[in-house]
Amino acid sequence: MFEKVKAIVVETINCNPDDVKLESLLQEDLEMDSLDAVQLNMSIEEELGIAIPDEVLTELKSIKDIVEYLENNGQ
Repeated sequence: MFEKVKAIVVETINCNPDDVKLESLLQEDLEMDSLDAVQLNMSIEEELGIAIPDEVLTELKSIKDIVEYLENNGQ
């Protein structure tokens, strides 16, 4: 699941793949803003068929948080 999320993150926010690690923080390490988060959520839903509710999305702080959410609520 991490590799899928990593590919989506790299494509969506156009960052260096080497910067996307499980422990990467979305805002601090990847410099994502709220618009990036919305775009990322739409990309995840499109690619994986799993929607992350907005109230949950604001709680996800790292790549690991996203991966764990998707593993527990989707595939």
